[in-house]
Amino acid sequence: MSDHITELARVICSHVRGEDKPGTDDDLQLFRLYAVLARAKGDAVTAEDVHDAWCAWMYDRDPNHEALIPFRELTSEQRALDDPLVAAIRAAATS
Repeated sequence: MSDHITELARVICSHVRGEDKPGTDDDLQLFRLYAVLARAKGDAVTAEDVHDAWCAWMYDRDPNHEALIPFRELTSEQRALDDPLVAAIRAAATS
């Protein structure tokens, strides 16, 4: 049986430079959420979508994390952290 979500998660992860990766390189749980975004939204995925997926993942790790807020309340610097992930998800979704 093929695990298409994990395969897509690995593709997305391969499109993100190390310093732009949230979590650790081997933490596929977050990238599986990004894979679901790629399947559901394709190249229409937004930074807000990425942030929401990250929030769902982070809540189980640190429910008091300062960035567990709506995307619109993030600073511009915090919002920019999602841009490489948006690009990676879009690249994987269209390849």
